[in-house]
Amino acid sequence: MVSDVIIPVRRLEAPKQQALHRRSSNHSKHSMSPETLDSVKGAPAPTTITTASSLLSRLHRHFYSLSKAIESGDVRRSDAVLVELVEFLGSVSDAAVGSDDDVGGAESAAVVVLDGVLGFISDPGLDEAVIDELTSPLVEATAKFAGLSSRCSSTFESVIDQLITKSHPRDMIAYLCGVLALYGKEIDASDFIAPTFCGVAKVLASIKRRHLEIARATLSSILNTLNVVCADSDDRDMGFRGVFDGAIDIATSIKVVCDTLESGASPQLRSLLGLYILQLLALVSISMGEKVSNCLPLVITLSQFFPYCGLVYADLVTGHAVDPLIKHVSFEDIEDFMKYFGFVKHGAVLAVIWGCISDAVVDAAGQDVTTLKNELKSSQEKRLQVVTMLGNIFSMGSLPWNLKRDAIEFIVVITDNVDEQQITEDTTCSFYSPRLIAALQAIATIVMYASDVALRKNAFTALKRVLTDSPAPLRLDILQHLVRNSNSSSMVAILLDCARENLQAEICKKGSAREAGADPCMSFWDAGVLELVEFVLRPPSGGPPSFPEQSDAVLSALNVYRFVLIAESTGNTNYTGVRSRSSLEKTYKEWLLPLRTVVTGIVAQNDNDHDELVVGAICSLNPIEFVVYRCIELVEEQLKRAM
Repeated sequence: MVSDVIIPVRRLEAPKQQALHRRSSNHSKHSMSPETLDSVKGAPAPTTITTASSLLSRLHRHFYSLSKAIESGDVRRSDAVLVELVEFLGSVSDAAVGSDDDVGGAESAAVVVLDGVLGFISDPGLDEAVIDELTSPLVEATAKFAGLSSRCSSTFESVIDQLITKSHPRDMIAYLCGVLALYGKEIDASDFIAPTFCGVAKVLASIKRRHLEIARATLSSILNTLNVVCADSDDRDMGFRGVFDGAIDIATSIKVVCDTLESGASPQLRSLLGLYILQLLALVSISMGEKVSNCLPLVITLSQFFPYCGLVYADLVTGHAVDPLIKHVSFEDIEDFMKYFGFVKHGAVLAVIWGCISDAVVDAAGQDVTTLKNELKSSQEKRLQVVTMLGNIFSMGSLPWNLKRDAIEFIVVITDNVDEQQITEDTTCSFYSPRLIAALQAIATIVMYASDVALRKNAFTALKRVLTDSPAPLRLDILQHLVRNSNSSSMVAILLDCARENLQAEICKKGSAREAGADPCMSFWDAGVLELVEFVLRPPSGGPPSFPEQSDAVLSALNVYRFVLIAESTGNTNYTGVRSRSSLEKTYKEWLLPLRTVVTGIVAQNDNDHDELVVGAICSLNPIEFVVYRCIELVEEQLKRAM
């Protein structure tokens, strides 16, 4: 757990709350008077603004009182002064945050006070005991100043740098992670995050032992903050750049630590680094992916870690990279830990998609996209693995559409002109999983709801090709699942048309197989086809389908039934059972006659209504009425022959 490695952060929130339990006050270093404090290196020159001057004097008095209390060993007094100091700094930052256009000089005064803090802690003669007491409260208190201006943010970073040089690394990690946890609670502005990340990176590089545990605890805090920032912020422009630059600095520090370790600990830390890089790549894509020019430099930098972490495109896009990394990290509470890495599989496939977008990304990762595409074209199994992995990003509502477009294009490319392959039964079973079906459902959603026409067309092409590329024994089962879980009549119609195309394809292959003296594969000609038709024409909820809502699906279902009945009759076969007397009677009485009654009733009822919407609805029923009558004629003919 994090608390096993990092010292808990104890904060000062109210006068009654105890401050940090200090070391015994045996230090004999000098304390400073208010006059001496005014001349401390870095202290601002006298200001003409009375408010700023008085606030700076109050700050100096707090520091002087704290130094004297610590020197004398007066614990109660030093605790009280520390609380007063935190409250004072909080009042200054709050006043500046709440001011409009720096009315009354509140923001200018805050700058002066923050400079005063930096000047005090920069004094080389400052008592170590004073620093021990001030570090945690100052990190939190000064973080609230960072959002006031770029100067305040820079000064806050300088404060962090000074405290890092004078504090124990493990303590400093705890304090910095503690202030990150305040985002969205006590601190609303995110400007303090980037300087804090930079501070974390500097401290990590100086850790001497227990590197894996400390890195693990630190990354949990970093990613938790990033997840909150990316979820809460509406700014998807350059505002994220500094935050992600800081996050990448942390990755660089971990890499430096890996290089200094012996071979026993380094591989685990590298695996952890690999997971962190993939999570960052996903978050960068979500937050900044709409503008490739802004996002690309970060993606290139992240891709440069791939060779070091052993990440290759072929494993990333087929789902073979992430699980070994997780297994290698091997924490006891790995499930709790992985909640901070919820987008690593998304990052894995996005890494490859970015490689398709930019050659610079491919070069940084040391990969070859052309070779990868050819490899996938030659393996049906790997292509379906790619689809299941891409399903992770298709279902992400927060991912920009342009990245989904490139992912769809990737599927279209790797399924273009591929030879039909037969997967073994064991492999077939492994593919028939909710992941594959979920991926196809996500592609179907893009077909229906993407605003870009070209993307919808490409997604439809990808959907049909993946269905065709799916194992033949499972293709009908997959279609059934997709139809039963679709809320769109138009999508159901599309899926039923795909079913009819598969039926037609198997008839053509049947003839070729017989000419070659082989047994034809008729896996799609199954009773399941009639179940698809029944699901539409006789809904599970009961009664005939509703019109005009289900018009598209009903017309497609009728066409599938008509096609099957004619084909089975012509070939004198009964693969689907459509020609059995019980099936014919059920279809006639329970599907077709009730449907004819509803359709003709609606047409007759609205025959004299000239409203534009009504006329449109009636027109959509005309082809349905025609096919219903044709199906009734075909069934009646078959029933006569069966008598």
